[in-house]
Amino acid sequence: MPGRVLIIAGSDSGGGAGIQADIKAVTCLGGYAATAITALTAQNTHGVSGIHEVPPAFVRAQMEAVLGDIGADCVKTGMLASAAIVEAVAEGLAALAPEVPLVLDPVMVAKGGAALLEGSAAGALISLLVPRARLLTPNIPEAEVLLGRAIGGVADMERAALDLLALGPRAVLLKGGHLDGDDLVDVLVDGEGVRRYTGRRIRTRSTHGTGCTLASGIAAGLAGGMDLSDAVERARAYLVKAIETAPGFGKGHGPLNHGHTVSGAF
Repeated sequence: MPGRVLIIAGSDSGGGAGIQADIKAVTCLGGYAATAITALTAQNTHGVSGIHEVPPAFVRAQMEAVLGDIGADCVKTGMLASAAIVEAVAEGLAALAPEVPLVLDPVMVAKGGAALLEGSAAGALISLLVPRARLLTPNIPEAEVLLGRAIGGVADMERAALDLLALGPRAVLLKGGHLDGDDLVDVLVDGEGVRRYTGRRIRTRSTHGTGCTLASGIAAGLAGGMDLSDAVERARAYLVKAIETAPGFGKGHGPLNHGHTVSGAF
């Protein structure tokens, strides 16, 4: 039976990131994806041209509908848009899925630069959801916002990841793609110590939705019963192949090939 992942995030009309990328990643990695949509975006490979938030009470209603019937083995959050939505999600998880592991991707800014989380919502995220997370998956700009300081290199990343761990999540995967250079390092910290995942930068403009895809891939692994390190390794390998085989759609930051695991895809 596939692991059930409830994805709480925003919609990307271009299909490259957000709920659309989440569903593709979970499905292609053998999971079952259900959703609670927090916002609609008018978006393509050039960026976000409009955002329409879903009322917090309706986000909660979607969570109740899914969790009260289908259930979930893991919850993954992405774009939460506002403090009110963060509060609704936190209250919903506490009431409906208190023991279900949470993969928290603190989505704050779209690839094209549009803000996807109100500035006032960062504090709510830190106080209400970060301590609840089984895994927190920030990139460097997001970690800088959460910690209120700059991160300048891999050594800084390890210190930052440990400081993020002190905020209460059980583990932190700090992604290093925003650092300069051809060598990429992601840092995973948990109660067992620090682990580095290394790779080479793929020179491509097809990087839209990488964070969503990685976090959802990990959530699919956890929902299916994998331990965290194995789920991270599998999701990273899936992401690399999705970037390498990207279809080249659009004229901006293009989408990935989520379906590379499916025979005949692209």
